[in-house]
Amino acid sequence: MRKIRSNPNMYFDYRDAKTLQRYLDNYGRIEPVSKTGLSAKQQRQLAVAVKRARHIALLPFVTK
Repeated sequence: MRKIRSNPNMYFDYRDAKTLQRYLDNYGRIEPVSKTGLSAKQQRQLAVAVKRARHIALLPFVTK
């Protein structure tokens, strides 16, 4: 994944699984800040959104 320029008004919604999948690797792990290019606040929001989406089964916890 190439580094994406962060938008300061970007908001992550846990119901938008297609957008959240862009920030996951092949194993279902959240990509680090060095690859996503997000700010620390946005990275935390991303993590919370991914965890919520996993909890209600919109995203898998792991992929095989």
